[in-house]
Amino acid sequence: MTDLPTIKFLDRRTPPHVATLVVLAGMAALAMNVFLPSLPNMATYYQADYAFMQLAVALYLGVNAVLQLFIGPLSDRYGRRPVLLWSTGLFALATLGCLLASSAEVFMVFRMMQAVIAASMVLSRAVIRDLYPQDKAASVMGYVTMGMALIPMLAPALGGTLDIWFGWKASFLLLLVCSLMLLALIWMDVGETAANTGTPMAQQIREYPIILTSHRFWGYALASALASGAFFAYLGGAPYLGANLYQIPPSTLGIWMATPGLGYFFGNYITGRYAARVGVNKMVLWGTLLATFGMTVAYTISLSGTTTPLNFFGAMVLVGLGNGLVLPNASAGMLSVRPQLAGTAAGLGSTLLIGGGAALSGYGGGLVQGADSDLPLIGLMALSSVLSVLCILYVIRRDRQLAGG
Repeated sequence: MTDLPTIKFLDRRTPPHVATLVVLAGMAALAMNVFLPSLPNMATYYQADYAFMQLAVALYLGVNAVLQLFIGPLSDRYGRRPVLLWSTGLFALATLGCLLASSAEVFMVFRMMQAVIAASMVLSRAVIRDLYPQDKAASVMGYVTMGMALIPMLAPALGGTLDIWFGWKASFLLLLVCSLMLLALIWMDVGETAANTGTPMAQQIREYPIILTSHRFWGYALASALASGAFFAYLGGAPYLGANLYQIPPSTLGIWMATPGLGYFFGNYITGRYAARVGVNKMVLWGTLLATFGMTVAYTISLSGTTTPLNFFGAMVLVGLGNGLVLPNASAGMLSVRPQLAGTAAGLGSTLLIGGGAALSGYGGGLVQGADSDLPLIGLMALSSVLSVLCILYVIRRDRQLAGG
């Protein structure tokens, strides 16, 4: 990381420190999964069906996807810093609403409002692309996401432990405290990096077709969305399978659910180390193939009649490893289609990723209701992974066509 521009930590006159970018990306991950082991207990607390409480994942992702259509353009227009400050402040208020909600329906409204924290993930990537060219940006994203990957590894276990000791609300109290600390960090450390702030929104909208008609943008975006689709389907179905099919208690379930984060950590390390040398296309291809291999093996074992948590959660290590290769590299590719609209491209790409994730999470959660096997969910995750391979192969083919004139 010695190639970073001159930066002074807690000096908002300079670009944000790499540690701040890690925390920004990590906050979005923490909000996504820290409470997952508590979903069964939350359903009991509100006397609601598990299928309804599981919408705390699917609806959150859906609103997240819609918001990202606006986060990117707003940050290109007004700057990364003000959008980050406003979104983090609103997230803190929404989290307080979750804590005070008197019914499952009221809770769900505030949970959807929490999706505004998507700005921290989107704009941490946009800041990096503001500062670096494509392959170097992928490498820096890999290092940043490697640090952030500790959150998915630790958060479910932490959430499950907090649930055992203090009840499910403890996870949301943690989110409230962390959001207030993040707001202070943004104020003190995040200097503006967007070079073209002030561009009228109408002009940005007129330039959308440049991104939306790019074959490469769609290839990278869909490869990213489908590769991560296996993980989002996992988020929707794994808590139910763990609690009901595998009979795992909440504290232990949190540890099992951290398995994708283990692979994700090492995948991002590999990206940080080799992306600038190998190139984003090869890294994405290797990542999609790894995830597909893991889910294919798991599907084959489950098809034979073996239903064990080791098979299911073990395969998720390879899915996480693959996503660690795919996501930062595909993001760098997307943002390089139109560098001066990096925020807009990041938002559009994330909308596809999160929107698809919301659909797969909701479908995955419904798929496991009353199931006596993990085979349907594993099959869905395997299909998503296979389609991601086809998308990056299309990008590689398209690049060869463009290189050939």
